[in-house]
Amino acid sequence: MASWMLSCVLSERRSSSLKERSDYWIENNVTEVNEFLLIGFQGSKNMRISLLCLLLVVYCLTLCGNLLIITLVSTSKNIHTPMYFFISHLSISDILLTSDIVPNMFHILLNNGGTITFIGCMTQFCFFGTAETFECLLLTVMSYDRYVAICNPLHYISIMTSTFCVILVIVCWLISFFNGFIYIFTLSRLKFCGANIIDHLFCDLVPLIEMSCSDTFLMKVQMYLLSIPVLIIPSIIIVISYVNIVLVILRIPSNISRQKAFSTCSSHLIVVTIFYCTLFSVYVLPTRGQTSNLNKVISLLYTVFTPLVNPIIYSFRNKDIKKSAQNAIQKYL
Repeated sequence: MASWMLSCVLSERRSSSLKERSDYWIENNVTEVNEFLLIGFQGSKNMRISLLCLLLVVYCLTLCGNLLIITLVSTSKNIHTPMYFFISHLSISDILLTSDIVPNMFHILLNNGGTITFIGCMTQFCFFGTAETFECLLLTVMSYDRYVAICNPLHYISIMTSTFCVILVIVCWLISFFNGFIYIFTLSRLKFCGANIIDHLFCDLVPLIEMSCSDTFLMKVQMYLLSIPVLIIPSIIIVISYVNIVLVILRIPSNISRQKAFSTCSSHLIVVTIFYCTLFSVYVLPTRGQTSNLNKVISLLYTVFTPLVNPIIYSFRNKDIKKSAQNAIQKYL
């Protein structure tokens, strides 16, 4: 009897020890994540090489176009106005966004998938979130600038002073970096388990939340709460601004003056439409029924192709930019 009780005690201690070892292994396996595997686009080597060449061309054109706008705005005196000051910072944001995503995408396409460290993943998402947030806020500021220029032109110079414009841009950058750090702080506290495979092109918020084995309720609540000042309120301000702009323009009796007023805000309206349509399709609209490849293509639109479209729209549809470029070419040649 005593031997039987002793064996039961030893068996219980052994099972308890094994359970503690198992719990320790699971806990360390969950929390100590060193890297993630980004799948990217899966396909034949020729398809991936073709896509890589396309992205390389787009990336080079994006850098050249946005750097050209930054250079022209900083050196040409005839475009030292609030609108072009905001456009130059939009170009800085586009360079930051595409340089954060595209180089690592080259590595993924060449190797049919690639790994990224946990710190690298958090850093990539931090700069991605900062650039996207800044563009949302800056497009809102630019819509307000167009509203004042068209609806209150007599007080435009006194309202949109250089000091006020600099303060607006600084506030946008500070809010953007603060928003990015909040997300990184919360994401870094999540526990990740399983295969650590991200079926995406880069470290994005939704795939990381779906891959986490922690309770993500607070993370989702935070995401929805932060979307109010970053996405919802700017969208409402932009809509209200352009509704008032259209109403004022329609009251202009002269067709020539009406067309001129429309041309001053048409470029910005096109950029806003492209940016928010792609952004809402990924983060706001329901994703059920959408394939992962479709989400990847949409993500490519606002991370790779939109930064290229912005300088093209502001260059080809803007007489001042084209004139400044011609003057610069003539000056250096």
